[in-house]
Amino acid sequence: MSPSGFLQAVLLVVALGVTVPSLGRYLASVYGAGHTTSLRGDRVFLPVERRLYRWFGVDPAREQRWSGYALSLLAFSTVCFLAVYVLQRMQGVLPFNPTDRGGVSPQGAFNTAVSFVTNTNWQWYSGEQTMSHLTQMVGLTVQNFVSAAAGMAVAIAVIRGIVRAGGSTLGNFWVDLTRTITRVLLPLAAMLALALVSQGVIQNLDGSTAVRPLDGVATGQAEQLIPGGPVASQVAIKQLGSNGGGFFNANSAHPFENPTGLANFLSLWAILALPLALVVAYGVMVGSRREARVLLAVMAAIWLSLSAVTMLSEQHGNAALAELGVDQGMSADQVGGNLEGKEVRAGPATCGLWAGATTGTSNGSVNCMHDSFTALGGLAPMVHMMLGEVSPGGVGVGLMGMLVYALLAVFIAGLMVGRTPEFLGKKVQAAEMKLIVLYIVAMPAALLGFAAAAVLLPSVQAGLQTQDAHGLSEVLYNYASAANNNGSAFAYVNTGTDWYTTTQGIAMLVGRFFLIIPALAIGGSLVRKQRTPVTAGTFPTDTPLFGGLIVGVVVIVAGLTFFPALALGPIVEHHAR
Repeated sequence: MSPSGFLQAVLLVVALGVTVPSLGRYLASVYGAGHTTSLRGDRVFLPVERRLYRWFGVDPAREQRWSGYALSLLAFSTVCFLAVYVLQRMQGVLPFNPTDRGGVSPQGAFNTAVSFVTNTNWQWYSGEQTMSHLTQMVGLTVQNFVSAAAGMAVAIAVIRGIVRAGGSTLGNFWVDLTRTITRVLLPLAAMLALALVSQGVIQNLDGSTAVRPLDGVATGQAEQLIPGGPVASQVAIKQLGSNGGGFFNANSAHPFENPTGLANFLSLWAILALPLALVVAYGVMVGSRREARVLLAVMAAIWLSLSAVTMLSEQHGNAALAELGVDQGMSADQVGGNLEGKEVRAGPATCGLWAGATTGTSNGSVNCMHDSFTALGGLAPMVHMMLGEVSPGGVGVGLMGMLVYALLAVFIAGLMVGRTPEFLGKKVQAAEMKLIVLYIVAMPAALLGFAAAAVLLPSVQAGLQTQDAHGLSEVLYNYASAANNNGSAFAYVNTGTDWYTTTQGIAMLVGRFFLIIPALAIGGSLVRKQRTPVTAGTFPTDTPLFGGLIVGVVVIVAGLTFFPALALGPIVEHHAR
């Protein structure tokens, strides 16, 4: 690994170590207090929240059972889907459309609406050539806030199910959603947007500006159109909310979205900060910070390991090219590196670090093209998604997934020692295990089912870059991205076809709601149970041993599920080079 790449990774870990604990404690204060308890910032936020509650007829004092919480989430998501779908279809006749973009096709509008409502932010289109400014601001950026807030609300509800005993409610979805937006996402996004503007990220309502290139005077080259738009505001929340959908087609590889090294660093911090801070909040809310440290260690171990694989693979590059001497004249950081599809100002190691962060958090933004990775470099991000994106996962849903795996690990440990498994004093029994199984099989069923169908269809095969192992890798990666609500892509595949826009839309719905609903049901089951006292036979869940058990469970479940497909794709590609 290059010295600069190693230094960036170290500085990022230090920055997260300094800021995440305080942010986590703040999140715990936002969600841990009841509706009658005073919170820090009430003077600013409470009047706004009370007005919103009156407008929408919400009683903040009324809590919901898990089923009511889930129905509220589904109803809210349905309304959001319809709003984004209609806005795209009608954008050609609506204002704030300086580039005269027409309405989006029905299949494309369906895919995009599902994508942003499910916090996937998969983009089959080129943003600057397809969407109007109104759609980008009112449709997509707003969904960046509310879909992220919905995921965080669900995680908090599951935590309440673990913390409370002998109850029946998990909180109020509308209150959790509102507090997340007003007290967490909006303030952080505003500060980050200003910081990004200071680095050169554009923020305006202009259309395209016509300019003549510097060499155009001599060569007679025609004018070039430079796109404008409200970019910084969307980039800030796309990173903080684990969204990832870029204003431009090139996403964070575009200089208008990610112009400097500092902008790149701030974006990486924003991608990881909230998912990790939610784990700290979990430790505060359950009263076991040692437990939170175990989960953080598991997440960090997986994230750093897979990030290192990508960074080293891309820094090493292709040995066959090095033998040809094509690396002559490169800088010390770039010698031997795989520079295809990368910004030379960033380099291979920075790209690998970003890839590890974006696929470990269901963020999906990119600062280089993942389809240009080496075989092993592409394998690591793919595996990162197939683990369920729990390292550290998207905002809310990552912690939710890790807690599900922790419950599974406790159950397995209980079977090994011959006693009823317990997690923080709650017995894990058949009802929870049935829901855990539903949670675990939903994503692989969507991923492998649609990928298998895709590689058998001649029309889909024709859109692949190559009819070999790399072609299979493209298909696997794209459905892994959709089913895990990630949004990044092996970008060569033509995903704007009716097949991909429809099937990936369905995969996104499965990856979002077929996981969230079982998780809420688990919380609803646990909240009814009384806490049992700790005895000498209780398996401790705040030790390194338990952390190792969770890692083993995550890796074994993913390995048994996906290894055959990976063996035919990126692994074969690596050995066949």
